[in-house]
Amino acid sequence: MPSPVRARADIMPAATPVVVTSPEMSPPSVLKPLFFLAWALCAIFYFFQYAVRSAPGVMQHELTQAWGGNHIGGMISAYYVAYALMALIAGVLLDRYGPRRTIPYGIAVVGLGCLVFAQGSEAAGVAGFVIQAIGAIFAFIGASYVAARYLPSRMLAMFIGLTQCLGMAGAAFGSKPVHMLIDPAGSFHVPWQYVWVGFACAGFVLAIATWVIMPRDTGDSESHHGPLSTASLIQPFKTVFSNPQSWLAGVIGGLLFLPTTIGALVWATSFLNGGKDMSMSAAAMEASMVPIGWVIGCPLLGYLADHLGRRKPVLILGALVMLAAGLTAIYAPVGLFPPYSIALLLGIASGAAMIPFSMMKETNPSQVKGTAAGVMNFLVFVTSGIVSPFISRLMIPQGTPLTLHEFQNGFMPLVAGVVVAIGLSFFLKETGHHADKVVPLAEPTAPILAAAH
Repeated sequence: MPSPVRARADIMPAATPVVVTSPEMSPPSVLKPLFFLAWALCAIFYFFQYAVRSAPGVMQHELTQAWGGNHIGGMISAYYVAYALMALIAGVLLDRYGPRRTIPYGIAVVGLGCLVFAQGSEAAGVAGFVIQAIGAIFAFIGASYVAARYLPSRMLAMFIGLTQCLGMAGAAFGSKPVHMLIDPAGSFHVPWQYVWVGFACAGFVLAIATWVIMPRDTGDSESHHGPLSTASLIQPFKTVFSNPQSWLAGVIGGLLFLPTTIGALVWATSFLNGGKDMSMSAAAMEASMVPIGWVIGCPLLGYLADHLGRRKPVLILGALVMLAAGLTAIYAPVGLFPPYSIALLLGIASGAAMIPFSMMKETNPSQVKGTAAGVMNFLVFVTSGIVSPFISRLMIPQGTPLTLHEFQNGFMPLVAGVVVAIGLSFFLKETGHHADKVVPLAEPTAPILAAAH
């Protein structure tokens, strides 16, 4: 039997079976500049891929003229199917080969997809967009993997929140330069194909920089570096999916994403315009406050969770504020509260949705942190994919415009999802660095006492 080694107590909760192969798996106790830079490049990649992802929405008119019709809806659906499926593969690749032999190539694949898109035809656009999705999944999963492996675990939730913050910033602000470049009434008049060539060049530069900076080590588990086989690929998934805490974290995260991804970003403008009689411009501005709130709330709530050393109180409190703000946004009359305040509060509180991402990593063995991140993203996207068509069916007018009451009923599944997430949160095991300090090995005959740094 191998000699017992000490494991990080702030990485694994009590009673979680883990196999510890090497003390080097534990993240450092202090923030090292090189490791921070490696994470920062991954976070910049996340910003970049969000800006790339949002570009077709800005150039709809140009693409419709070039393609003879508006096919962006189908193209985006294909993107998210590829993105969700690739989430599972990306996590295993990170565990097996480490970040240096995966993340830079993911960035390069996004750049390649941009070059394909720039060819101009509809087929090239769809193919290029799907290729971008295959590489883009390495952005968030890679950034969270690097944060969990190389940065102090007491700061994990904050750095994952900062990663999501940059992603939301890419979505909120990345499309503005694209609009300025291609706007016929503007000063630049750049053909839309050139924008994609520029994206590709930026991606290739970022890929090279990440390859140079990223630490030169391999994945987390030596067992992953043996011969490639079906068993070696399936085992990480068995480890993650057999852990009930993985399912809890994934479902809770998915349910807490819905008020933003479906409620605010898809239906809020129509609701405020058609249900509450706001002008379209005012309704769009109000809805945009939710993702801006995410930019604030993701790192803020992550910092609070790290500072307290407890995940669950911040998660539950944030979800309760989400619930209160969501109900207020749905039922309170216009003008009762200052403009933008409720939408901004909802966005800030929605940062709680990122905390289960940290808990997913902390409740699974260190050797499968990449797989855990992939499974988490997959579960979140599956949750959105299941709920989105149901909400759309409730929101699409049947001959006559929806009334305020019908809009309110359409949002009720999202409210119910937050309530369910709050209830499920009580069954999560606390994983913050103030959690219990005993972590047993997978073999019950060889218990160890874990010591925190």
